[in-house]
Amino acid sequence: MSTASYKLPSLVGKALSILPAWPGSVLFVRGLNLALTRHLPADALELLNGRPLRIQVKDACIAFDFVCRNGTFAAARHQGEIALTISADAYDFFLLARRAEDPDTLFFSRRLTMEGDTELGLLVKNSLDAIDFSVFSLDRFEPPRMFRRGE
Repeated sequence: MSTASYKLPSLVGKALSILPAWPGSVLFVRGLNLALTRHLPADALELLNGRPLRIQVKDACIAFDFVCRNGTFAAARHQGEIALTISADAYDFFLLARRAEDPDTLFFSRRLTMEGDTELGLLVKNSLDAIDFSVFSLDRFEPPRMFRRGE
């Protein structure tokens, strides 16, 4: 497991912070829907339903606001209280996505934070931990596997 933490240069964060949030949230939820939705348990999606959620990339100075509705994620413009905000630097999210770092390790070293409904945060963490990430392996899309010869 990695112990080094890398941060985006502050100039990059300043530049990203002036971009409008909505297009980033739209792209983010498209990725969530393509990659994760069908792998999340129905009961987890039900508990997320209608709850305002935010992913905050601290060093990039950007946040993605979204909500789960009827089993899919949609970009949102939250006006009130956020049910759950998960924050980390870009590199730490990268490590989590690759499963190169354990979320508990990042949490206890204060590199990953959750604010809001702790129970909801644990539901998200446990649901993601339960996914077999081999389904996301790029090896599945190599030409020899996609275009098998007839036997």
